[in-house]
Amino acid sequence: MRAHPAPWAVRVASAPVNFGVYRQDGAPLGPQEVLATMREAGYDGTDSGPLGYLGTARTLPERLAAHGLGLAGGWVDLRYDDPDGFREDLAALDAALDVFTAVHDAGAGAGADDPRFAPRPTLACPDRPERFARPGMPADPRISLPDRDWPAYAGRIAEAAARCRDRGLEPVFHHHLGTDVETPEEIERLLGSTDVSLCLDTGHLWLAGGNPVAAIRDWSPRIRQVHVKDASRDVLARIRASGGDLWDLVAAGGFPPLGQGDLDLPPVLAELRRSGYEGWIVIEQDVPVFRASDTEALGRAVADQRANRSVFGEALRAAGLA
Repeated sequence: MRAHPAPWAVRVASAPVNFGVYRQDGAPLGPQEVLATMREAGYDGTDSGPLGYLGTARTLPERLAAHGLGLAGGWVDLRYDDPDGFREDLAALDAALDVFTAVHDAGAGAGADDPRFAPRPTLACPDRPERFARPGMPADPRISLPDRDWPAYAGRIAEAAARCRDRGLEPVFHHHLGTDVETPEEIERLLGSTDVSLCLDTGHLWLAGGNPVAAIRDWSPRIRQVHVKDASRDVLARIRASGGDLWDLVAAGGFPPLGQGDLDLPPVLAELRRSGYEGWIVIEQDVPVFRASDTEALGRAVADQRANRSVFGEALRAAGLA
């Protein structure tokens, strides 16, 4: 008789960006509706989205608990290339940590009592305009972070990471198209210059020329969160040929629903399992911003997130992990 694999210690989260939420104001869905939709679709948790959108340190723990959802973490931009701007941005990091620790201390949602599922502060850098305008291009010394600036840049990342750890949370750094840490080579440099953990984003890595399976194999000791995102290099090539920027890429479907882009998900999940990864897997699909009155876009976003959860389950079975 064939032995069944031991249960894999991962939980699957959704994210507000999947519903076109990039800012706290003007969101097409209210937080309660988003959380209810996530839970109904079978997700275990959520990314925070824009700070304050889902709730505050006072309201979010109870809100998540009511829906049976955990908090995977959330995005915090800091200007690592600007000493004065970085100091100003630390207040936003502290505000995010107030929310994350409140949820963690309250034991709210799925897996809250397990440190593997504590919220991960997701450290990221703001867009660099020259690179945002040319997403997925090879690093160019004319628009990339200069070599001379890397030591100070890495030092500020280390300072932000220490600030998170002082609050009892392990941060992760999110590489991203259109920023100073975009290409596999820049990720390697970041990992070699700091001790910060990594949030591996399969879609952004793929469009920056990387291979998610190889990245997991090479960087697994540092990966403490994973964003599973599909992506299309064909769409990227069309957008670059037309002179479009990162928002144009999103609008054109550069990050399609799971199974509709280039991502071969079962090998990615198999390599994560083999590497010993445990923790949150956040399913993301960057979608264009739309208005609440756009019922067609809203219906599509809701249907896509249900389908994404189903495709993820199918990939687990195809990889022999469920």
